[in-house]
Amino acid sequence: MARTQQTKTVAKQEEKTPAVNGVLKRLATMRPSLAPTGRRIADFIVANASDVVHMSVTEVSEQAGASEGSVVGLCQQVGTTGFQQLKIALAQDLVQPIQFIHEDLKRKDDAATVIDKIFHSGIQALHDTLSVLDPAAMAKAAELIRNAERVEVYGIGSAAPIAEDIQYRMLRIGINCKVVVDSHVQAISASLTDSKVATITVSHSGSTQETIAATKLAKEAGARTICITNYGKSPIQAFADVVLYTMAKETQFRTEAMTSRIAQLGIVDALIACLALSDYNKAVKTIKHTFDVLSIKRY
Repeated sequence: MARTQQTKTVAKQEEKTPAVNGVLKRLATMRPSLAPTGRRIADFIVANASDVVHMSVTEVSEQAGASEGSVVGLCQQVGTTGFQQLKIALAQDLVQPIQFIHEDLKRKDDAATVIDKIFHSGIQALHDTLSVLDPAAMAKAAELIRNAERVEVYGIGSAAPIAEDIQYRMLRIGINCKVVVDSHVQAISASLTDSKVATITVSHSGSTQETIAATKLAKEAGARTICITNYGKSPIQAFADVVLYTMAKETQFRTEAMTSRIAQLGIVDALIACLALSDYNKAVKTIKHTFDVLSIKRY
């Protein structure tokens, strides 16, 4: 029921957020009236529009020689709610509509071609993620979780199912874990953590305000913070003790996750395996026990 209500709330919020068209023209029109910092940011976005749709707000701020707040401020001046919506608007200016479904598709692709492209895209995401995933970071994440009395997992929107899967998988190996997918509860729960808690935040962009806030609150409360996010610089990393990178193309043309979920689940599988091996006897005992418990639900 809670998830259903949250979905309805998100849908209502999206209905209240109209699409923004012609953002490049808007930036060009506004340029003369902008302050020097705003003009510098606008010039960078216009000159590098096709690259900006791949970038985080942190990367844009560094390249434009401005603060993240100034970048977000310009985004709001141009009529978008923030940097993420600006990237969507840029993509709408730059790409064909079919690419909002998937960047590799063509309008007349048949079912066999669609299957081939979608599956290869997922395979590529796993391959690319393997190339950037740091084994030392994975080992450190496992250590922080094993040393914690409990684990909290945060995710919003398309990251919420991944967060819920983490909780399920950790419970199966005997780790005290709870998942929080409501932004208000995230803020409250994160603020009540301490040094005995490890948190895991799932955020592909690393720029989602709600999960940044939860991670920051947990960090300030003394919790050890782990983040699963896409490769590159993003605001959430400033509050993460450990970052586990994916390498997926979601930020190009879409807001909802596709290939990033596959990469995130790959990281989760590896993390759970590392945790199980680090306390093998307990993990195996708990898996056997929970298997027996779940067996009553099968015919």
